[in-house]
Amino acid sequence: MPASPNDQPEILNLLGDLIAKARAAGADAADAVLFDSASVSLSQRLGETEKLERSESGDLGLRVFVGKRQAIVSSSDRSAGALAELVERAVAMARVVPEDSFAGLADPDQIARDYPALDQLDLLDPVEPALDILIERARQAEESAMAVAGVTNSEGADAGWSRSTVAIAASNGFAGTYAVSRQSLSVSVLAGTGTGMERDYDYDSKIYGADLREASAIGREAGERAVRRLNPRRMKSGRLPVVFDPRVSRGLLGHLTGAISGPSIARGTSFLKDKLGERIFPEGITVIDDPHVARGLRSRPFDAEGVAVRKHTLIEDGRLTTWLLDLRSARQLGLTTTGHASRGTSGPPGPSPANVYMVGGKRSPAELIADIQEGFYVTDLMGMGVNGVTGDYSRGAGGFWIENGVITHPVNEMTIAGNLKDMFLNLEAANDLELRFGMDAPTLRIEGMMIAGL
Repeated sequence: MPASPNDQPEILNLLGDLIAKARAAGADAADAVLFDSASVSLSQRLGETEKLERSESGDLGLRVFVGKRQAIVSSSDRSAGALAELVERAVAMARVVPEDSFAGLADPDQIARDYPALDQLDLLDPVEPALDILIERARQAEESAMAVAGVTNSEGADAGWSRSTVAIAASNGFAGTYAVSRQSLSVSVLAGTGTGMERDYDYDSKIYGADLREASAIGREAGERAVRRLNPRRMKSGRLPVVFDPRVSRGLLGHLTGAISGPSIARGTSFLKDKLGERIFPEGITVIDDPHVARGLRSRPFDAEGVAVRKHTLIEDGRLTTWLLDLRSARQLGLTTTGHASRGTSGPPGPSPANVYMVGGKRSPAELIADIQEGFYVTDLMGMGVNGVTGDYSRGAGGFWIENGVITHPVNEMTIAGNLKDMFLNLEAANDLELRFGMDAPTLRIEGMMIAGL
């Protein structure tokens, strides 16, 4: 049975004993991670419950070092015999694998010692919602969506809750644990009939259930979005301004953080590999990575290597200021870790961003499109046509056409293409930033993208 989030001393004692046994078995150094989780998920369609599941799981991973050789093993069995076997297998593997000159734990002066109090980050809602509450959220969301004139069918509503305990300990003296929770609600509906049907959705996810948007508002937004998409057209091809709605604009930040990830830079496989310190966005554009956002979906008190985390300005006035680094990629590049390590139980750490957002600009979305004679307002993107090595970008898109500064009729079956280097440099941010998903951007306008349609 997974441990409660309140069992933190027992969890750290378990990991400490595991590390001590690894050292006694011949490991020069070791660290261990543990994840305990519980979750409830509910799905309903047309008022009927289709799925109701509760799951509880626990997993731990042990990483041992023999010189510069490392091995990682994991197990969900915490019995004494299973853990003894885990240690024996890990040390035996580490003796025979190739050396990795960049592998190793954090130095004692790198480990987190004074990190934010857990009540300051506020990552755990202590209340698990009753099943009736989840059922009612899904019911309200679906009924509100179906009540929108023009909505004809439902693909269902989903409500969920989860709680996870994370613990990390290492032979360098670090030991820390924290718990996080999440509640979510989504709904997807169809508008129209026959071959003219269109689908859309809305959703929300928060640490605390009390912070979720009203279920009826989520449903109404999903229904209205689906109806607005009816009777779409395909438009002519050309090179025109493209405006990204906030629900897709944040994907551009995902491409940015992937391109500045330490392993990609060390391998030379990023289109931004030579751009550190250079202007890659227009003046005035700022992108923040902040692991200390209260109730932030990607907040954390320390990283997966026990290193202190802090707020970083990734892009300052358009200039790229840093890579995202864990210990290994930092050593490869001759730099210092930025505290971005993330890991599971069966693999080594790798860099991962925290709460990333692009600071909003000065103009409203309406002002951003006011001078566009013809352009494309994108609300949906399809496909994975992004090349992280070259920056080439080509994706299927749907949304609305812009004519004479006004959003007009829906369009679909379009393709937008460009190169991320050019897209970043020709970008303008609106002033409608909302911090909702852990990676957020306002409405964005990009000049001169290639649009392919008719």
